[in-house]
Parts: sequence; C-alpha cells; structure tokens
Amino acid sequence: MNLIELLLVLATVVGVGDSNIIRVKSDTGQIQTVKLACVNLPNARQKSDSSAATQKLKQLLPTGNAVVIRRVTEDESDRITGEIFVDNQSVNLRLVAEGNAVVDQDSIDNCQETKTQYLIAQANAKNKRLGIWQQINPGTNKQVPR
Repeated sequence: MNLIELLLVLATVVGVGDSNIIRVKSDTGQIQTVKLACVNLPNARQKSDSSAATQKLKQLLPTGNAVVIRRVTEDESDRITGEIFVDNQSVNLRLVAEGNAVVDQDSIDNCQETKTQYLIAQANAKNKRLGIWQQINPGTNKQVPR
C-alpha cells in the first residue's frame, strides 16, 4: 500500500448518523464508520441545533455520493476519523463556515494543514451569527433572548 492509499480513502456514502458520524463503502467494498475530524456538531441534547446540523450533513452527503476521506486517525475498532471531501471541498470546513459545527479544540491539531481555515471560518460564522451562533451570546455562551 502506498502513502496516498494510507492517507486517502475513496468511498461512497452509505448513510449519515446523528452528530458527526457517517457510514461509507470504500472502493474495496468495505463498509466503514467515519467520524468527522476536527469539528463537533451539536449533540442530541440540543435538539433543534442537532437536527439542523444533521439535516445539513445529509444534504451535503446524500446516500450514494462519492467522497474522498483524508484519514486523520483510526481507532481500535477500525473507525476512521477524517476530513470528508466532495468535489475538492471539505465538508467539515463547510459545516463550520455555515455555523452547523464548531471547531473541536481537542483535535484541531490533527488538521494542521487546514487549522487556520477552520478557525477563520468559525470566527466568521460566529460574527455573522450563523446556524448555532444565532442562539448563543458569544461573550457569555448564554442563550440570546428572542
């Protein structure tokens, strides 16, 4: 296996789960679970935000869609953590830029090549109050009254 095969996985989307998990079928026919690297989507406790983020992920990654995964890590159960690309565009970065996800401070260093892009995208989404940032007062992380 060459270096490119170790870093990149060509796959087809099989399904999108809640939060930041997708299932793909690799070009070798293997079904794998992939966790989106360097980002966090709202979890189920934040129902409306979680639903909107999951819907956006499903829109960006419909079943049968071809993707390229830049493998960041892989755990003991063969679950890949990676950055998902469609048409040479990072889905992970797009989710952050549109306010559907936040930068995961614990793993952003795994995306060293694009770390600055993620941080700028989050700052812009926060300043424009896009997506999840609509309801959060950036200075206090409290709900903004409507």
